[in-house]
Amino acid sequence: MKLMTKMASLFAIVAVVTACSTWDGMSSKEKGMVIGTGAGAVAGAAVTDTILGTGIGAAVGGVIGNEVGKAL
Repeated sequence: MKLMTKMASLFAIVAVVTACSTWDGMSSKEKGMVIGTGAGAVAGAAVTDTILGTGIGAAVGGVIGNEVGKAL
C-alpha cells in the first residue's frame, strides 16, 4: 500500500509541475488551485498514508486554493 501512496504523491507532483509549465497564462485563481492541489495531496498522503487520503487531500486543497486565489 505504501507503494500506491508514493506513486499517487509522485503523480500529484508531476501534475503540479506540468501545470506550472503554463503558469504565465493562468489566472491567480487557477494558480491557487494548482498549488492547493499539490499541497493537499502531499498533506493527505502524509497524514493518512492511503491513496484515498491523498485524493481527498488533493480535492480539498484544490477547493481551498481556488477560493484563496479568488481573493488575490
